[in-house]
Amino acid sequence: MTPASHRNHAPELRAAAVRHLGRRTFLTVTSAAAALAFSVGLPGTAHAAEADGRKITADPFTLGVASGDPQPSSVVLWTRLAPSPLEPGSGLPQARFQVLWELAHDARFTRIAKRGSATAHPEFHHSVHVEATGLDPDRVYYYRFRAGNWISPAGRTRTAPARGARIGELKLAAVSCQAYHDGYFTAYRHLADEDLDVVFHLGDYLYEYAVNAVGGARNYTDRRLPAHVNRETVTLEDYRLRYGLYKSDPDLMAAHAAHPFVVTWDDHETENNYADETPENDVPPEEFLLRRAAAYRAYWENQPLRAPQQPTGPDMTLYRRLHFGQLAQFDVLDTRQYRSDQAYGDKAHAPGPESEDPSRTMIGATQERWLIDGWRASDAVWNVVPQQVNFSQRKLDLIEPARVSMDAWDGYPASRDRVLDGAEAAGIENLMVLTGDVHVAYAYDIKRDYETPGAKTVGTEIVATSVSSGKDGADRPATWETYTKANPHMRFYNGRRGYVTVTLGEQQARADFRSMDFVTRPGGSITTSASFVTEAGDPGLRQV
Repeated sequence: MTPASHRNHAPELRAAAVRHLGRRTFLTVTSAAAALAFSVGLPGTAHAAEADGRKITADPFTLGVASGDPQPSSVVLWTRLAPSPLEPGSGLPQARFQVLWELAHDARFTRIAKRGSATAHPEFHHSVHVEATGLDPDRVYYYRFRAGNWISPAGRTRTAPARGARIGELKLAAVSCQAYHDGYFTAYRHLADEDLDVVFHLGDYLYEYAVNAVGGARNYTDRRLPAHVNRETVTLEDYRLRYGLYKSDPDLMAAHAAHPFVVTWDDHETENNYADETPENDVPPEEFLLRRAAAYRAYWENQPLRAPQQPTGPDMTLYRRLHFGQLAQFDVLDTRQYRSDQAYGDKAHAPGPESEDPSRTMIGATQERWLIDGWRASDAVWNVVPQQVNFSQRKLDLIEPARVSMDAWDGYPASRDRVLDGAEAAGIENLMVLTGDVHVAYAYDIKRDYETPGAKTVGTEIVATSVSSGKDGADRPATWETYTKANPHMRFYNGRRGYVTVTLGEQQARADFRSMDFVTRPGGSITTSASFVTEAGDPGLRQV
């Protein structure tokens, strides 16, 4: 969520010729980089030779380990071999390596639960995605990898409870928006120390913008970043190098090692405020889709995602559903890949015929049906929707008609109405939306009618502030008074960095907004700036 900027596209991408037949169907791709970006079925069709891992002369586990998408009997384990993560190729040859993995019941690895091997293919930048199966539900495990003579740091993960299990409590965290150039990821160091079952990352895991030699607001005095990160990401190599920069951050590595993550993207993993096939600026659609394919491929390579999420060209099915016993169903959305283009040139605007067109969609017809069908089949106490952009109405002015954001659900009111109609028809009583994007913390009562005082509340929305985007921020940003007056259903607004934890119980849910005092220098501390509860069967937030 940033202003538009001029795109300085790499010459090789501009030169890539692509014939676009129908929607996302590509028949010819001429440049080698584009061919790699759009290859399907790799590495099954690849012929890279196997290399001896014992010849790896520097630590290949510089990006740590991660786990994700916990199910009752399985979890994804991730790492990527990268002795030199800020160099093209990450310091390894174009060869495949065998990587051993272990999953244990204890942190000392004296009681091994599972072990096996996986192949780190050069076609996927030597990333490893292990779907460890046959595990016990609701169980803590420890895991690690070995490549040659090198052993990775150990990670801690946890499986989900059995689908029908009755559990008393589930504690999650929601995080979003971590611009490297805006500050340190100290919030993640604190997050690593939290007692959590799972972390939801709601988007903007990285930013496409250039990062200068001193790391922007980090203002390094003891190191210099390489010149090739001081450009906007466009090519596959650009995105891979940017993940190398971000994932080498020790605080982010600590959080991934401590908790399983469930990830979904927003816009900056590809390009600011793109909408489906429409880029931010006027470039040919086939050129943008080449860029999107590169971004999606690098995203999958660097996240703990399962095989169904592996992209095909510029397409990637990221929306998915997770269950935690009878207590919670999580419907993870993708609000970027299928949406209609933003109305009114993506400028703040009062609602009007263009934004209120009933054919407009935020999540696409297929994902919309999937979401509502999932609610019809749900028997969970809490139905939680981790997604990206502001769901509740957010007026930006005190005058009427007030402007709203065309990039948020306010710019797609018919789509929002269909989703809420579906929740009502499915009998969903405890709807909770988890949101990122806006670099501030909000707490909302979700309404069907925002204009009538005392209108029924149909759910709650918890908006996680950014990890670092926006730099240090303030408890009361310049818009605080306007927004809180214009939106009486907005129960909380804070502009500091941090994250939010949510504790789901059978009778109530509690949200604790965790705020950093600063992020533009190391060592920031964290406090709880506000806490709210909502009762099961009685939607609406109450501060405690």
